[in-house]
Amino acid sequence: MVHQAQGQLVQEVAADGGLRTLPSRYVLKKEQDRPIATVTTAQPPELSIPTVDVSRLADADPDEAAKLRSALQSWGLFAVTGHGMQEPFLDAVLGASRTFFHLPTEAKQQYSNVVDADDGGRKFQPQGYGVDRVDTDEQVLDWCDRLYLQVQPEEERKLRFWPAHPPELSELLHEFSVHSQKVARLVLAAMARSLDFEEGFFLDKVGERMPSDARFTYYPPCPRPDLVHGLKPHTDNSVVTVLLLDEHVGGLQVFLEEGGGWVDVPVLGGGRHQLLVVVGEEMEIMSNAAFRAPVHRVVAPGEATERVSLAVFYQPEPHRVLEPSPELVDGERPAMYKRLEAKVFANGFWDAFALGERTIDFLKVKVDVAGDQPAAVAVSGA
Repeated sequence: MVHQAQGQLVQEVAADGGLRTLPSRYVLKKEQDRPIATVTTAQPPELSIPTVDVSRLADADPDEAAKLRSALQSWGLFAVTGHGMQEPFLDAVLGASRTFFHLPTEAKQQYSNVVDADDGGRKFQPQGYGVDRVDTDEQVLDWCDRLYLQVQPEEERKLRFWPAHPPELSELLHEFSVHSQKVARLVLAAMARSLDFEEGFFLDKVGERMPSDARFTYYPPCPRPDLVHGLKPHTDNSVVTVLLLDEHVGGLQVFLEEGGGWVDVPVLGGGRHQLLVVVGEEMEIMSNAAFRAPVHRVVAPGEATERVSLAVFYQPEPHRVLEPSPELVDGERPAMYKRLEAKVFANGFWDAFALGERTIDFLKVKVDVAGDQPAAVAVSGA
């Protein structure tokens, strides 16, 4: 049964007139966990990420392939252009998202992610509007509300969670998903080529009916963004994720393990209508860690700003087996992950996310490889 705290919407908390002291449920207890130690602390450095033209990547352009290779070997994320979506359309997607979140609470609650349970109580399920799952009174809550929808396969959509207002939102999401799926497939093909495989290498493993889920996230103004997580550190439940970020307000940060700490991902504005692609945990397993899912988080906006984003997560078909590809396992680089069904991994994500853990760690998927770290896999520029 869902914990009673599940019903508290962050937008309602933020709307409390003259809010100066944050409710304790949102305040990070450990100072080292806070995104900014004090309001006077210098801001994190900004990540210089490559921009890849996926229309040229489809033609195996060596320059684009080299930029992709650089991103995959270092950060696990990169900006993309050439995706076929023009700036007015992307602006309309973000505009419709804001319009939905600005609706009265009772209008949005028609699509609540807290539903009736068989035992007569109420339970959380992923799809719909609300906050992420809350399990205990001690759980620190993120400073965001969200609308989560299954997009593909189209016939499996639960339309009762798809908002009727604003009326253009559903069609905009559908069109965005069509284009972003093409981006995901082009990227998966290029990732295969970068390992000297045929371009269908990863596409065949995820399946023709590759499922996708969309997450619209709204971050209300926050009087103390230095004390909260807009969205807690996490890795994505996907092979790849395609993100449309707020064109004006930053906040996304990625953790660089090799001495870099948290760094800002720049705002992808400037009229170039870029998207962001992020490697997910399921690709980390399939590639036997040739590609790693980056840990990332979102810093809440200040008290005079708000932030919206749209993420589409692409996953293997539920019946598919997740395991390190045999072609990427040998004596120098043994299998780093256990075998399990994609559906089991996807279901475990929600438990892991509520606890602030990687799904790979929560499900104990990683193999304890004795001795030295496995040898690196060569990533080519092809």
